[in-house]
Amino acid sequence: MKQILLINDIAGYGKVGMAAMLPVLSYMGIPAFCLPTALVSNTLNYGEFTQMDTTNYMRETFPIWKHLGFHFDAISTGLMFSREQAELVEAYCREQAAEGCTIFVDPVMGDGGELYNGIDQRQVELMRRMVSVAHLAKPNYTEACFLAGVPCSKSGITVDVARRLLDSILLLGARSVIITSCIIDGKNQVCGYDADQQEYFFHEYEEIPGQFHGTGDIFSAVLIGSLLGQQLPLPQATRRAMDVVSQMIDRNRDVTDHNCGIFIERCLDIL
Repeated sequence: MKQILLINDIAGYGKVGMAAMLPVLSYMGIPAFCLPTALVSNTLNYGEFTQMDTTNYMRETFPIWKHLGFHFDAISTGLMFSREQAELVEAYCREQAAEGCTIFVDPVMGDGGELYNGIDQRQVELMRRMVSVAHLAKPNYTEACFLAGVPCSKSGITVDVARRLLDSILLLGARSVIITSCIIDGKNQVCGYDADQQEYFFHEYEEIPGQFHGTGDIFSAVLIGSLLGQQLPLPQATRRAMDVVSQMIDRNRDVTDHNCGIFIERCLDIL
């Protein structure tokens, strides 16, 4: 049975980050373990929050795990809050990768052409470092543009520009890449490059009005579960994750507080 380590923040109020990924991965039969990068009072989009940095805890945890011989089949990383955190996680990921661990990196930074509240250029540089160790990097379009150092286009991009954007992320060191929330040739699409098949792929989707936070985490969890548990090829796993997120959003249309995220537990039957 394959097991995964989640390295991400934990929000006290909000179905995002680990709170979004844990129930999905558990339901899909993949044991998930946690290493928090910070304790956050609530999702950042409320405009006011407090956080507790856990760098000291992380620094002391890695040597203990190494001494105890803990090993993971996969690691999924999310939001980092300091350069030391990124360096610690990067080093640990490289050690685990050398033993056959697959590294998934979600460079959590922003959406809609802007960085999230509380995120600055420093975090962009940290995420570039994390992408360098990724077997699979999973930015959304906004994050991909910040990683590549190019402006976001609100009117959309062409297929050729999308391929160049994917190539820019690959040049940072990622083996495979998926970019979500793209408008390509006037259509909503997720694009990617699969290193195993050495091909680009594009999946269209119908956008549902409204913005739910945490959907990227759900997408990541379903994608990882499909890759590790069901061993689907990357393009098919991506399509499945897209379809699951779409169904979960549709089921939560009546939720008034989108900042809190999707109530995942009532949607697990979709999996």
